[in-house]
Amino acid sequence: MSLGPGNHLVYGDNLDVLRRRIPDASVDLIYLDPPFNSDATYNLVVRDPSGQGSGANIEAFEDTWRWGEAAEAAFQDVRASGHQRAAAMLVAMREALGMSDLMAYLAMMAVRLVELHRVLKPTGSLYLHCDPTASHYLKTILDGVFGAQFFTNEIIWERTNTKAHAFTRFSSSHDVLLHYRKSDQFTWNALYAPHSESYIKSHYSNVEEETGRRYTLGDTTNPNPDRPNLTYEWRGVNKVWRWTREKMQQMHDEGRLVYTKSGAPRYKRYLDEMKGTPITDVWTDIFPINSQAQERLGYPTQKPTALLERIILASSDPGHLVLDPFCGCGTTVHAAQKLGRRWIGIDVTHLAIGLIRKRLSDAFGPIPYGVHGEPADLASARQWFQDDSRDKKQWELWALSLLGDARPWQGQKKGADGGRDGVIPFGQTQKALVSVKGGGVSVKDVRELLNVLDRDKAQVGILLTLEEPTRPMLAEAAGAGLYALDGWPAVPRCQVVTIERAMALRDQSIRLPARRGDNFKAAPREAASPTTRDLFS
Repeated sequence: MSLGPGNHLVYGDNLDVLRRRIPDASVDLIYLDPPFNSDATYNLVVRDPSGQGSGANIEAFEDTWRWGEAAEAAFQDVRASGHQRAAAMLVAMREALGMSDLMAYLAMMAVRLVELHRVLKPTGSLYLHCDPTASHYLKTILDGVFGAQFFTNEIIWERTNTKAHAFTRFSSSHDVLLHYRKSDQFTWNALYAPHSESYIKSHYSNVEEETGRRYTLGDTTNPNPDRPNLTYEWRGVNKVWRWTREKMQQMHDEGRLVYTKSGAPRYKRYLDEMKGTPITDVWTDIFPINSQAQERLGYPTQKPTALLERIILASSDPGHLVLDPFCGCGTTVHAAQKLGRRWIGIDVTHLAIGLIRKRLSDAFGPIPYGVHGEPADLASARQWFQDDSRDKKQWELWALSLLGDARPWQGQKKGADGGRDGVIPFGQTQKALVSVKGGGVSVKDVRELLNVLDRDKAQVGILLTLEEPTRPMLAEAAGAGLYALDGWPAVPRCQVVTIERAMALRDQSIRLPARRGDNFKAAPREAASPTTRDLFS
């Protein structure tokens, strides 16, 4: 079933979502920042290149690709897609790279780029964000999918300050954004940056006494000598002029002409009438998310909202549909909502979907959008948990996402968790531990959680359970007493919360003093979504 009009967050593998739920030529702008084979454990991704089978249920924060059956299937899908140029390039890459991790990554990307090309409108554009390690391979694939003639820009974004520790090479400080369009008729809005102070002082040094407006003097002659209709005498000077006699008279009457000693006119070009300096394909004026940035949510690969605002303003109009198939912490979704565009965000982990829901609520308050791929009520939550064909770890992640800024214990690494499924920081150094239970529960589960609190020196424990707690469980939890933080009302030290309550109230279903969301901070509140917006307002 296709996604309807409006805004949508979708949990699932983006390849499957693209094929099943997004129609041909329905999207105006695509931005994607796919994870790369960097052996870093920071991105919420799917390892399996096809997105199918157990590979789709990989741990969060793992960014590694391996060649296997799924990579082979993705490779063969491209060969059968009808994009013969893309297939030929992928075959050539396989000849050169073999069945390597990089080749698995490229196969995964190629099969998705074929689908992204399908869903893009003829007037649409795609921006692929990558680092220089793989940008040349991805550009070759994009040439095959879109056609080399539709390559538009290779944008260089200076994402970090120069590091002083590069002793054997030039320091790396940039990312690459590859911009492709689907046809020659594409949406484009030219953007301008404010003139620098040094430029203003050197080029607009004149100040009009009556108004205080800065101006420079421009040439009134025409560089084309073969313009008889613009050739005439003006105040004793015969030349080929820039304007007709009527326009010249109007400029004179408005006081916009300044006459030199020779009697030749020059015209006032006011600074406040200039659009600014055209933005080029080298972006050094958008700063990365640092530890002090107000918009920082605590998500390691978070991109600045200004980066996505620039892309959205340049390549879409209000009301257009923006798609991010690797939406992560939701910067694209946030920027699209802020600028009055419709949006679709897709991610393969419930942790990301939960974070985006919190981000949208913090930034915009209650706004309408659909959430797909996760339980809508208690019955569907129970059905998912009882379905042995589905991964219980993903169910646990979804349950944790109901608590807002709860994070998987130790980044959701597989292995024994010692009774700790999640953690929520609060206060200065305090923490609440979360234990998620989907099956039958008893007073034993409360006692085990209390033991974990004592062992880890945690202040609060939360037992999140699919089933209703028994009376002995509630009595045992109440017997654990209260925890008080200076300046804040005391809260129960052990809290038993049902999935049903958490689904209804989300992060308001628990009580914590000075809750600060150190992992995922609250997004700054945004003003009401405008229909248009100046990038520098």
